[in-house]
Amino acid sequence: QVQLVESGGGLVQPGGSLRLSCAASKSIFSFYTMGWYRQAPGKQRVLVASMLSGGTKNYADFVKGRFTISRDNAQNTVYLEMNSLKPEDTAVYYCNAHRVSGPYEYDYWGQGTQVTVSS
Repeated sequence: QVQLVESGGGLVQPGGSLRLSCAASKSIFSFYTMGWYRQAPGKQRVLVASMLSGGTKNYADFVKGRFTISRDNAQNTVYLEMNSLKPEDTAVYYCNAHRVSGPYEYDYWGQGTQVTVSS
């Protein structure tokens, strides 16, 4: 079992920055794809950014050039640096750990952290 705890959300003005953190309960980055998702009110949860176990990063088109995913293996923590924030970035942001091992699939979620972009 893996526990994920997000932090760093809050209220920020348009054009501002925030850094989200996701602390994992144990060392999993060598085996799991880590991802950040978001869910706006009345909308489906969507992938924002992901990092494969080997370090390859992927971003949704709507955040490319503005958001950066990174991780600190020693701290078992993954980050989402968000710059040039827009009101449409307002959502609950969730951390995810995903792994497929043979016939088994493992999927863990954090509790979410609210990001509100507003003047």
